[in-house]
Amino acid sequence: MNYFELFGLEAKFSIDLAELSATFQALQKTVHPDRFAHSSSQEQLLAVQKSAEINDAYQTLKQPISRGEYLLTLRGTELPSEQQSFQDVSFLMEQMELREMLADIEHASDVDAAIFSAQETLDIQSQNIWQKTQQLLDKNNEQDNIAASELLRKLKFYHKLQIELERIEDALFDD
Repeated sequence: MNYFELFGLEAKFSIDLAELSATFQALQKTVHPDRFAHSSSQEQLLAVQKSAEINDAYQTLKQPISRGEYLLTLRGTELPSEQQSFQDVSFLMEQMELREMLADIEHASDVDAAIFSAQETLDIQSQNIWQKTQQLLDKNNEQDNIAASELLRKLKFYHKLQIELERIEDALFDD
């Protein structure tokens, strides 16, 4: 089952999230357990399975990184494994610097300013990669799809850094 087809969407990276959400709700209503309360156990099981498939499709398409990876998979682009090392040394150095920036937050004289600065840095850098990724995915040719898959890997690093920043912020302000 193609997730884009399930939701009646064109298989492309840029999608209307409001339309996705509305279609998700409509599809879930069609397989809601209450609709199958008086059906056979097999029909109830099929409804539960279909509901799970719809939910998986929605979660995949809702999140930009997973949507990009799914789109590349549909296009036959092999995604690099998480364990595969990066060839981009400057990116790895940049990641180390960003991790150091996050580690320094709790020792900053102005924690609020340090958090704001870190958030701004992560936003700007990841936004630049998102724009490049979207441009490559829109082109939809083999070379650009491979390049987009590498950028999606990089975006996963930024996503992890964002989660780490939120964890730091929570730890500092929950005390």
